[in-house]
Amino acid sequence: MKECGTILSDREMSRTLERLAFEIYERHGDDETVAILGIQRRGADLAERLKKLLDERLGRKVPLGKLDINLYRDDWTTNLELAPTINCSEIGYDVEGRTIVLVDDVLYSGRTVRAALEAILDYGRPKQVELLVLVDRGHRELPIQADYVGKRVDTLGDEHVNVLVVERDDEDKVCLVRGD
Repeated sequence: MKECGTILSDREMSRTLERLAFEIYERHGDDETVAILGIQRRGADLAERLKKLLDERLGRKVPLGKLDINLYRDDWTTNLELAPTINCSEIGYDVEGRTIVLVDDVLYSGRTVRAALEAILDYGRPKQVELLVLVDRGHRELPIQADYVGKRVDTLGDEHVNVLVVERDDEDKVCLVRGD
């Protein structure tokens, strides 16, 4: 197993999510058109946690959805070995006219976010889409920036950021893995 340098511990990850939830609240207050939409898989897990924090702060239920972007990706069509694992999208609210806070674990090239924006438009036309990421590691290939960032990490091309969540990995941790 490759060496994993810790970027965020479980406590730091929890505090970061609390801060991000507060930033959403600070920007939108009691706006009832705000909904959370997590990109499958780990972005959806983080979105659920943010929803709980916002529900608690607002005293009401914030709409939550999960978005599968695999059929919208532009990389798997050129490499058949990367055939996508299809999850399901679960959006139990009308996106039309809403402010959608799109949640993902890591922002890298911007291609996942591009695919997510395309997928969202298949459900309707939101008033606004804001992007929240736990980690922004740079190296953008598209002109996409996050509105809310948990942590910015400068990485080299051969480094990867792994986000572990207790829901899938039995622990919360963000780490930097060096080399291929």
